[in-house]
Amino acid sequence: MVYYYTTERFIYIFIYYFKMEIKELKILGLTNGEIKVFSAVLNAGTSSINNIHEKTGIERRGIYDIINKLVEKGLISYTIEKGKRTYHCAPPNRLKEKTLKIKEELEKFEKLIPVIENIYKSSKPKINIEVFRGKEGIKTVFEDILNYEKTLFIGGRWYVVKELPFFWRYYNKRRIKKGVVWYNLVLHDAPKIPTKELIHVKVLPKEFNGSPAIIWIYGNKVVNVLWGKEFFAFMIESKQIAENYRRYHRYLWDNVAKKL
Repeated sequence: MVYYYTTERFIYIFIYYFKMEIKELKILGLTNGEIKVFSAVLNAGTSSINNIHEKTGIERRGIYDIINKLVEKGLISYTIEKGKRTYHCAPPNRLKEKTLKIKEELEKFEKLIPVIENIYKSSKPKINIEVFRGKEGIKTVFEDILNYEKTLFIGGRWYVVKELPFFWRYYNKRRIKKGVVWYNLVLHDAPKIPTKELIHVKVLPKEFNGSPAIIWIYGNKVVNVLWGKEFFAFMIESKQIAENYRRYHRYLWDNVAKKL
């Protein structure tokens, strides 16, 4: 004979025979100790403090505190016979009630999210400044660039290829896959372009030669990056400042820089 079980029936059998702890009760706000005690009482049907201690290994003093909290939450009740208490779980409907209450609270909170977003946008400073240090900091900015369709560069020498070769190989594949386009104004002594896919390049005259510092412009962000002994990036997030730098890049691109 073949027996077919519903998921609920299977869970019931699994709990009954293997005396498992129902760790999913954390969603109802129960602590690990409360879950252990509740599971022990549930598996036993009725339990004394001694039985709960044997099943959970929790000290009796701690069990009393946990039991009281579970009683307050309506998940465990008790009976008194000959001056001794025995504990048993409340009907499962009590768990359903708590679950429904959590769902209602989540639905109410979801309705508040647009309000929170509006408050966040209105309270966010118009000019935001961030500093990134080290190779990991530079990588963080590169990852941010992937969220935008186009990035402009001024004063590059393809430092990323030299300083972060392994990162570059993997990163460039993702950039191409996402369709992120680069417009790079490189210095006159920049090495050969590592790839031409979705990268447009023009060369600045010798007068622009200087320190290994580059300007990146994308979205509403302008980043000054220093590829020196210590990698350093200084980001300014401002729509007005970013637009001014875009105009500067456009002027250099159209009137100063030359094609390769």
